[in-house]
Amino acid sequence: MDPSLDMWDFSSLISLWINRFYIYLGFAFGFSLWICFQIVIRKQNKNSQEKTVPKASRDLTTNGYISLQKKEVFVSGVKIFYGSQTGKAKGFATVLAEAVSSLDLPVAVINLKEYDPDDHLVEEVTSKNVSAFLVATYTDGRPTESAEWFCRWLEEAANDFRFGKTYLKGVRYAVFGLGNSAYVNHFNKVGKNVDKWLWMLGAHRVMSRGDGDCNVVKSKHGSIEADFTAWKARFISRLQALCKGERKPCGGNCKKGKCESNQHGSEAMEPGSHAQEGFHQRDAEQEEPFGSTSEEESGTEDHQSLKSVIDVEDLGKIMDRMKREKREKERQEGETSLIRSTVKNEAGERRAMITPALREALTKQGYQLIGSHSGVKLCRWTKSMLRGRGGCYKHTFYGIESHRCMETTPSLACANKCVFCWRHHTNPVGTEWRWKMDQAEMILKEAIENHQNVMKQFRGVPGVREERFEEGMTVKHCALSLVGEPIMYPEINRFLKLLHERKISSFLVTNAQFPAEIRNLKPVTQLYVSVDASTKESLKKIDRPLFKDFWQRFLDSLKALAAKQQRTVYRLTLVKAWNVDELQAYAKLVSLGNPDFIEVKGVTYCGESSASSLTMANVPWHEEVVRFVCELVDLIPDYEIACEHEHSNCLLIAHKKFKIGREWWTWIDYSRFQELIQEYEDSGGSKTFSAEDYMAKTPHWALFGASERGFDPKDTRYQRKNKSKDISGC
Repeated sequence: MDPSLDMWDFSSLISLWINRFYIYLGFAFGFSLWICFQIVIRKQNKNSQEKTVPKASRDLTTNGYISLQKKEVFVSGVKIFYGSQTGKAKGFATVLAEAVSSLDLPVAVINLKEYDPDDHLVEEVTSKNVSAFLVATYTDGRPTESAEWFCRWLEEAANDFRFGKTYLKGVRYAVFGLGNSAYVNHFNKVGKNVDKWLWMLGAHRVMSRGDGDCNVVKSKHGSIEADFTAWKARFISRLQALCKGERKPCGGNCKKGKCESNQHGSEAMEPGSHAQEGFHQRDAEQEEPFGSTSEEESGTEDHQSLKSVIDVEDLGKIMDRMKREKREKERQEGETSLIRSTVKNEAGERRAMITPALREALTKQGYQLIGSHSGVKLCRWTKSMLRGRGGCYKHTFYGIESHRCMETTPSLACANKCVFCWRHHTNPVGTEWRWKMDQAEMILKEAIENHQNVMKQFRGVPGVREERFEEGMTVKHCALSLVGEPIMYPEINRFLKLLHERKISSFLVTNAQFPAEIRNLKPVTQLYVSVDASTKESLKKIDRPLFKDFWQRFLDSLKALAAKQQRTVYRLTLVKAWNVDELQAYAKLVSLGNPDFIEVKGVTYCGESSASSLTMANVPWHEEVVRFVCELVDLIPDYEIACEHEHSNCLLIAHKKFKIGREWWTWIDYSRFQELIQEYEDSGGSKTFSAEDYMAKTPHWALFGASERGFDPKDTRYQRKNKSKDISGC
């Protein structure tokens, strides 16, 4: 090889790379010039725009927020609600209306006695109204007669998981309470509660609550009239600010550059920057559900120390954590109540099942507690049927008159901790009765009295039908369900006999963990067994039973059910992704217990719970329940789909023996049942009877496939305007 040739190739290669380097360098220099040119152009455009934009809006946009000019915040009108006993609150409402009228705003003054919150309160969600509530506290901290129904509805809604924490999101409100501080324990209790319950439902408090005091000695301004005048001035000022789209000045306690708001239920202005203009969107009291105007209440040492170490933006997380800790504490108290209850006192007596913590929790949920271990509660379907808006699925399937049905239980204790338990396991648990026991006569007497006392509160309520109210005062049906396991009560047979002596039908639900008690149970109108799963593994996962031999107890309970001659029902609760794929196993269980009917219902979501991992994703659609039922019926040839109640997401499978010709007879002849049970008692139990002896024809509208989808045409279907909020379930 020629050495000169190698040298030439090397020199050429170096020259080539040098030329390429200069070319790339030129491209990079040109690209850099283009970028600099673009930056200069954009900066010039920005400066020219800022000359026409107010400084406050400029500051918002430069920090990533939306200018207030891009969203108009206004008030379309004001609604003033009052609950008055002596006329004082009504007078204040009139004065406030005159002041609002001076702002050229439409105003309406509404007596809470004539207002139906179930129909109209949710309408305020999409309106631009501001609602003012002027409510007086009457005897013993109770609301006035005119506001009693509104307050009861609001309390139940606030504590009902089916409504949710955003049910009234978008509603803007302010509260002024009328009271007398001489009654320290009840001072302005109604105003405080209304304020709290609206907040719990997601409404936005536009200003802090006002407390009017009839006690001139302690009144903040010298008289209740002066208290109201001061509150009215602040309210009018706040209205003017809302009409202009202004924001409330920040209190100065926020972290620099982070004066933001993630308030639930707010539809007001966008958050601003504390560092630049000193504005804060939300009221400080909106962070706290129990906000007060009292300096004594809000200026405590603990409160100040809390604000000094916690950012406003973090307070919501703190409250969520506190709520979770409270729920966990309640759950632990419920699970340990068995241990506490079985410990005898110094006199050697057994303790009551209802502990103070349980009493507080159940009372808050609307339970009327009886004695030491029983309770009664008004079903929402009772309220619905009183107003002519339809009954529950038991009305569709079996002809129960929902407005004459009493829900009660003689035992709040249970042997399971089901994932879909409505009480989130705050009730006592146990495998046998170890508590103090009340007499059946007392339980039934007080259950009926408490039920009737609650029913009386519906007299004169907007929408309630007078004839149904009169009928509802006489109990005709008793659903022994609610929370707990009624069959655990040692005197359950005595309790059933007392019901039948009063001509009250009996529907008893048991969780299939007490086979001996099922065998010993005397005839009931209809006996339910909860079949929440079809395999040992899934039953353990869903019901979480206390018994170690829970599966054998479960199977023995189904066998005991098969020996019953009266009407029997399997109740299947479908939990999506948990128990909907076990069709073959369900079919085997049906052949084991041979029930007369099978109710299949989609699970109702009970809200967040530290004791349950259930979410809305586990709730099946009605179409999914229908598909499951159709597939199950194909595996059990002696059964067919009989009825449907779409509103409860529930279907009824019935044994073919209840189909005479082409007509279903799933309904109950209650009068005939009472005759049969009387003959049974008179004969000492020797003269028995079967389910076919007291069946009645099912109306066409209740049948599966009917256009009514299980809704009684005698009633009027009511569709909530806020359709996104599903509060179905029963």
